[in-house]
Amino acid sequence: NMANIVRNQRFNSLTEVTPENLSSRYNNFFEFGSTKSIWKEAQKLNTEGWTINVSGLVEKPFTVDIDSLISKFSLEERIYRHRCVEAWSMVIPWTGFQLSKLVNLSRPLSSAKFIEFKTFYNPKEASEQKARWYPWPYVEGLTLEEAQNELSFLVVGAYGKTLHKQFGAPIRLHLPWKYGFKSIKSIVSIRFTSERPVSFWEYLASNEYGFWANVNPNVPHPRWSQKTERVLGGSSRATEIYNGYGPEVSYLYSKHQNL
Repeated sequence: NMANIVRNQRFNSLTEVTPENLSSRYNNFFEFGSTKSIWKEAQKLNTEGWTINVSGLVEKPFTVDIDSLISKFSLEERIYRHRCVEAWSMVIPWTGFQLSKLVNLSRPLSSAKFIEFKTFYNPKEASEQKARWYPWPYVEGLTLEEAQNELSFLVVGAYGKTLHKQFGAPIRLHLPWKYGFKSIKSIVSIRFTSERPVSFWEYLASNEYGFWANVNPNVPHPRWSQKTERVLGGSSRATEIYNGYGPEVSYLYSKHQNL
């Protein structure tokens, strides 16, 4: 129920929220096509009876349906920046719960070091999944430490509504300090592992889309600069290190240079 949402005051100070009619009509969702106007095509996504499988290095693997999962946690709204590796950005009021709550519920073993997320695979619904040159289904990965950071957020709604299909209904990840492609949509599987997962884009072009894809103006994409970004519906702005979330996440990377 999106009516009983608590606004998290710590993450509610951004005033420049992107209008819904802009953010919901300018999307990447490659399962439905590679243009930015896939919101209509994405309405084919069927979220009825959606389940998430939790497996790998956990005490006991389980499968849970989306409504039962949501009912286990109190939902909150967080207004977060979103920065795409293509150098455009937006600000969205997401509704959801902290990923660390699901990590705790999953009871990972001490040998678990990474989490691998997978999205759905249904080429009948998502026509671009017929394209054989892509390694479907979409996979993304985090270190367990990143997943347990308080900013890591599982999203089930936006703008006070149930999550839009083009945003990755019924449940997606949002990591506001990483490039948008790390925030996987329409999650069906969460696997705890001791091995670093190879993500979808890393598999396709590891020199362009690495595992440590943090927003960093000083690390250019091989084909373009990351020093500025175009705000959806607005002007250009300077890109901030970790997308402005340095105080919350920089400790994660202190042992790695240039992240």
